[in-house]
Amino acid sequence: MVRKEDGQSLVEFALILPLFLLLLIGVIDFGRILYTQMQLELVSQESVRLGGLGKTDDEIRAYAKNQFTQGDSSRLTIDISPAGTRKPGTYVTVAISYPETLLEGLGSMAVPYTIKTSSTIRVE
Repeated sequence: MVRKEDGQSLVEFALILPLFLLLLIGVIDFGRILYTQMQLELVSQESVRLGGLGKTDDEIRAYAKNQFTQGDSSRLTIDISPAGTRKPGTYVTVAISYPETLLEGLGSMAVPYTIKTSSTIRVE
């Protein structure tokens, strides 16, 4: 007795497609978040270098916002410690955080995530 199974592969494909698309969106979004993390690390390292060379807090913040090209630089949170003037031989730390969403392609199911990085250097 032979049965027709013409629609079997179509049903299986319909069951697997949402999982495959979720996996694909996750991989692409993870790459985007990782790229943003790497850029923030580079920006924090270069910004703290300016602090080590004696630049002011406003100059460090302006530099960091100008160098960040991955997203909206107005959403960056830049913390510099110690604030104000720094004496030679002390350490300066620049901490940068940026709010991001994981799985942004899912709309209301997106997960809020904050990327944080910091760098420290000795003031010359």
